[in-house]
Amino acid sequence: MKESLRLEVLSRLKRDFDFPRTDVKVMRKGKCPAPGCGQKTLYTYSDAPWMLVCGRPKQCDHRIHVKDLYDDLFNDWSKQAPSTPENPTATARAYLEMARGFRLELLAGVFTQESYWDRDLGIGSATVRFEMPGGGYWERLIDRPERFGKQKARFKPGYSYKGKLWTLPGRDLTDVTELWIVEGIFDAIALEHHEHAAASMMSSAPFPGEALKALKKACQDAGKPLPRLVWALDNEPVAKANMRRWAKEAQDLGFTCSAAVIPQNGKKVDWNDLHQRWAFIDDAEQRAARIAADLDEARYQGALLTAENASEKGLLIYQRNEWKEFHYRFDNRLYWWSLDLDKYNKAIQAIEGDDEGADRELNNKQIREKALRLSGNVTEIANCYFEALYFQRNEITDESWYYLRVDFPHGAPSVKNTFTATHIAAASEFKKRLLGMAAGAMYTGTGQQLEKIMKLQTYGIKTVETIDFVGYSRDHGCYVFGDIAVKDGQVYEANAEDYFEFGKLRIKTLQKGVTIRPSRDAKAYSSEWFKLLWTCFGAQGAVALVWFFGSLFCEQIRARWQSYPFLEATGEAGAGKTTLLNLLWKLLGRAGYEGFDPMKSTKAGRSRLMGQVAGMPVVYLEADRHSDDKPHAKTFEWDELKDFFGGGTLATKGVKTAGNETYEPPFRGTIAISQNAAVVAHEAIMTRICKLHFVRPQVTPESRAAADKLNALDGDMLSHFLLLAIKAEAGVLDAFAEYFPGYESRLRRLHTHCWQCETPYATANESHACPSCGNTLRGYIRVERISKNHAMLLALLHCLRQVVPVISDAQVSATQRQIITMALERQASISADHQHVAEFWEVFDFLEGLDGEGPVVNHSNNREKGEIAINLNDFYERAQEHKQKLPDINVLRDLLKESRSRKFVDANVAVCSAVRTHQAKRNNLTVYKSPTVKCWIFQQPTAGSAKPA
Repeated sequence: MKESLRLEVLSRLKRDFDFPRTDVKVMRKGKCPAPGCGQKTLYTYSDAPWMLVCGRPKQCDHRIHVKDLYDDLFNDWSKQAPSTPENPTATARAYLEMARGFRLELLAGVFTQESYWDRDLGIGSATVRFEMPGGGYWERLIDRPERFGKQKARFKPGYSYKGKLWTLPGRDLTDVTELWIVEGIFDAIALEHHEHAAASMMSSAPFPGEALKALKKACQDAGKPLPRLVWALDNEPVAKANMRRWAKEAQDLGFTCSAAVIPQNGKKVDWNDLHQRWAFIDDAEQRAARIAADLDEARYQGALLTAENASEKGLLIYQRNEWKEFHYRFDNRLYWWSLDLDKYNKAIQAIEGDDEGADRELNNKQIREKALRLSGNVTEIANCYFEALYFQRNEITDESWYYLRVDFPHGAPSVKNTFTATHIAAASEFKKRLLGMAAGAMYTGTGQQLEKIMKLQTYGIKTVETIDFVGYSRDHGCYVFGDIAVKDGQVYEANAEDYFEFGKLRIKTLQKGVTIRPSRDAKAYSSEWFKLLWTCFGAQGAVALVWFFGSLFCEQIRARWQSYPFLEATGEAGAGKTTLLNLLWKLLGRAGYEGFDPMKSTKAGRSRLMGQVAGMPVVYLEADRHSDDKPHAKTFEWDELKDFFGGGTLATKGVKTAGNETYEPPFRGTIAISQNAAVVAHEAIMTRICKLHFVRPQVTPESRAAADKLNALDGDMLSHFLLLAIKAEAGVLDAFAEYFPGYESRLRRLHTHCWQCETPYATANESHACPSCGNTLRGYIRVERISKNHAMLLALLHCLRQVVPVISDAQVSATQRQIITMALERQASISADHQHVAEFWEVFDFLEGLDGEGPVVNHSNNREKGEIAINLNDFYERAQEHKQKLPDINVLRDLLKESRSRKFVDANVAVCSAVRTHQAKRNNLTVYKSPTVKCWIFQQPTAGSAKPA
């Protein structure tokens, strides 16, 4: 191992596994990472720390190669071992020796170092190339091959390996007694290191008939016997099915065949992996014993694979383990094998007593095998095969399930689903659940048999963490979207068992109601959509895009800055809000969705729907269409959203336990509101909102064509934007942290400094134009929350350019001006009275002016000090007399408390009425109404006082 690489590996091992010392030959007392172990028994060798081994061989025996732990150190070999003119194959040699564990003297003249360049992706890599029979070649990409997707190796264009076998140059197959046939070239080289003649067929299919026929003819010409074939392909369903096929076809050609299958134990292991594990054992005797044991186990598993019938397979298992009864799989059916001792003893006596028949020539071993065949009972207990894959648990709600896979013999796709502890504890419940999840799947065994099966399948079963939403999981630091997940900028696909594995972390989502499937096809994706967006919606569309883009990182933003703004999009019917929302949802992988109507849902339903996503928008549609004259009909209030600004609790739910535990799921998404009417709410809600207002555009041929193209864009293609955005998570958050504080500061002093050039305004300058650059964006933003919200949008606009680089500087400038204008308008809107309140004061001024000598509706005796006292019922009566229209009195009661032009002081205060006094004087004391009236008290701004902004 290269010294710099060794030192880096040792540093990480000490950090990750708590090794006390690295300056000794054998590093001991590291913490074993195996589930269920965790003991300080891990060891490795400091001079060559390739393998980590747990020092408890009977209890754990966990082994892991360092390249599986730190693949970033072993995937860029041109950087680790650059080639030179003196050593042009240095990179390939380092890869074969360090990453594959091969002895280079065995490979002298076998390989060359080449390079490959992908024109579409614009990236390249060094390769290790091997010549193939028939004039072709195969090469392995060795510099960060994950960049090329699934293409980590390639053949010469136009070359076909059909029917061929690759062997080490100079290997004469007519001289070998046993030939191992594997898939990969590296697997064949690995077996050759241990004196096993091997050939690579490059894939599990097609059958290498051409090469085997040539070998048969060569052996016949040389007068030599045919070698025994050991089919040792990968332990995968397709490969195992092919091994059975190819063994039969090879037998038809005259070859004697067997099979060898490497047990996987939860992780893919091939012959090259085994070779590297064997090489780590220093003691020659121990290494030889380990090799013999692994090969013996592989041959045994191969014999089980190629067994002709269920009885033969059951007999092989018994002979290996001598269990009196057990379950096993054959042809995707579940069988139960048991030994009838009475039958066995009688069969032994009958065979040994046969002095004249064919049995008289059998030896003891053959007698025993025949007796076992006669006395072993084989029973089918299920017409399918089920297997417990893992245990999944929701720690918060204390719910848990076993995840089972059911395979069928008739070729139907496998079915996977959950079983509770109740289901697997009783045969009757298990039978019902099995029939309910898999059509036609029937368990006919007993409860005792099921108990023994589940005891074996669930002992030491791995545990998978679960989340009940899709999107970003703050606790795990990753995005999970059904069958795709992203962590630290790397894209992962769900494995065959439907969960994601990131090192020690196993995770899956239980949420099936929200389907988000980002496309991985980078070639089909184009940024042409942004040009169409700008043509149709201009800077306002860009602001909406910025907000949706920022929603992907709302959890990270709230974790540091405590909040993320709401978005409001209002406008006339036909202004294009639906078209815009559909496009934005396509970019986020949710085509065909717009939002939900909170007026059609209960509060419990809304909390569940809002808890389904994380790092995603929740869009409210037409939420404010209730009638003012029927306030009791409201089912939704804007105040419900207040806590969600900082990611508050959705609802408190009781957990079904004996204690008083509760579950309070947080809101992990963002809030958008799309409707025709503007949101009318208290200031606490209004300051949380960034508002866009769309007007019906003047349609031109260009805009109509752009809108048609926008609607026709393929959602599957656009959804690659989501993948690009979350892969750039680290860069986006760094840029946000850099730009946000500066923008927030600039918005706070917008009234004193120019936005564009930050030149201070002269205090005497009443002009809105900057004397240096002419910029006219100027205003006073008094509410800190407004500055913070819009500064976040400005910072996210910069971040967006990392993902959509086609945004021009002019478009950025226009979008910035739009965001600042939105901030100023929001400040102005909360500084003014609500429309209904403004109408109320207009009617008040009108009524007070009707009688020039005295008050009409202002009952206050301190009018000269600006006090206003109004009895609302009396006020409405006077207004109706003079045909003045007012909103519903119950609606106005709530809104008047937020009055700004006349500040609200108190409600229902007993006042000695100046109106009643004036009426009595005017009518010569003939009006006998009570002089005391319950009034709402307001304060009129006095001369010289500060006016609302």
